[in-house]
Amino acid sequence: MIETLLRAYTNRPDNADPAQRVSFGTSGHRGSSLAGSFNDAHIAAIVQAVVDYRCEAGITGPLFLGRDTHALSRPAWDTAMEVLAGNGVEVVIAKEDEVLATPVISHAILRHNASLKAQSDAPLADGLIITPSHNPPEDGGIKYNPPHGGPAEANITASLEAQANRYLDDGGATIQRLPLEQARALVREQDLIGHYVDTLGDVIDMAAIQSQQQRSGLRLGVDPMGGTALPIWQTIAKRYGLALDIINPQVDANFAFMPPDHDGKIRMDCSSSAAMANLLAIKDRFDLAFGNDPDADRHGIVDAGGLMNPNHYLAVAIDYLLGHRPLWGQSLKLGKTLVSSSMIDRVVAAHGCELYEVPVGFKWFVEGLHQSWLAFGGEESAGASLLTFDAMPWSTDKDGIALCLLAAEIMAVTGQSPSQRYAELTARHGAPVYRRIDSPCDAQQKAAFKQLSADSVVASTLAGDPITQIMTKAPGNNESIGGLKVTTAHGWFAARPSGTEALYKLYAESFRGEAHLEAILDEARQLLAVALAVV
Repeated sequence: MIETLLRAYTNRPDNADPAQRVSFGTSGHRGSSLAGSFNDAHIAAIVQAVVDYRCEAGITGPLFLGRDTHALSRPAWDTAMEVLAGNGVEVVIAKEDEVLATPVISHAILRHNASLKAQSDAPLADGLIITPSHNPPEDGGIKYNPPHGGPAEANITASLEAQANRYLDDGGATIQRLPLEQARALVREQDLIGHYVDTLGDVIDMAAIQSQQQRSGLRLGVDPMGGTALPIWQTIAKRYGLALDIINPQVDANFAFMPPDHDGKIRMDCSSSAAMANLLAIKDRFDLAFGNDPDADRHGIVDAGGLMNPNHYLAVAIDYLLGHRPLWGQSLKLGKTLVSSSMIDRVVAAHGCELYEVPVGFKWFVEGLHQSWLAFGGEESAGASLLTFDAMPWSTDKDGIALCLLAAEIMAVTGQSPSQRYAELTARHGAPVYRRIDSPCDAQQKAAFKQLSADSVVASTLAGDPITQIMTKAPGNNESIGGLKVTTAHGWFAARPSGTEALYKLYAESFRGEAHLEAILDEARQLLAVALAVV
């Protein structure tokens, strides 16, 4: 398959086919050379559009360029270098052409720009990461991080998409580009992984992990899942003297070592118990073990209880951090997406802090993390980041490495596993049950979702409880959620259409058990059928 993918990378896309145009979702542009949606022409057009945006925005500093281990990432990385060099952009990569994770890029951008704060008209840095995240081996992806270090805002990605498609339409005739050999000679290398690892003590109590391992032999394991986390974990083990068992050091663009996901596809999803089967099979060898997706922006936490539900771990992480980061204070907010568990709401309220609830997408946390008024931002899909001990930005993109190490800190400091900590939370706040269901949704229904309002819900109760809130905008930032969320004192549901597939996603949670959850789901489907039909 790899040879076929690479040959197809140089094919010209069909500009008349909408599926072969540049399209930015919440995580950049993704596609496959086999489908004509991720080819040299796409990457050249996107990168030239990024160069144009940099000129318009006055961004004149270096651009940090990273890639993951997917087969299409290397040729796309080469294309990006050729275009960047052709436009005179200073490009910084990891030493020895090493693969580079999303959080390392974000951290490098923030570090560079923080050093220039006293300067006016400072040459700010930004970054590009060539990755389709946890997608199957045949996919490719590219995403842009502006000088704030996090995912680009919707207005930026919309501009990049439109400009890139204009370059596709003119056949790339105006794209500036150098031959690879010339471009490669102009690129500058830095030990970006080394600096990221050396400064981990700013955000995680690495000394506590070291000390606990020396005292009790804390057994730690990690599965990098063939991705960019591998060199990071290797460097962490060496730098901090940790006994860290890397159970799978293989890097194979076919990802042949991966167990199939729940649908039979190969997908490096560290939040999926099917994809994490290799690590789960040997979990008893460790007190705590971790997994990361190929660009290391997601975390999977495994202890004696198995693979933690991402919602559960987010609640545990927030509860622990609010008790062990005294310099944060109570004025900082804690962020969650509106489809994350309400256990987080209860934990934050118990600590007397303010919740910041936003639509789906990590981009909504970037401003708060960058400006240091948001202490933590997390998604139900196992992506999160946090401030340093002294409440400064660490990474404004998701950081799977830091969140894994935070689990080790929790165990080292408290003597309890994350699952044990979650059990204590349920004893105090109740035990929620949560589910997501995908259902068919045509184009007309997707359009109807955008027109929903609070008046679209005619019911006054949900599964026997009075409805307390109906939302089409997130309470944290008043941004549209692209759908609907209905809450009661004991449960909620939220629904929104998929941006890439002909379906809508229905999320629900109950603090009254499975039967109550089923009732919420049943009534949610009925309510949505009526609301979408009326709209």
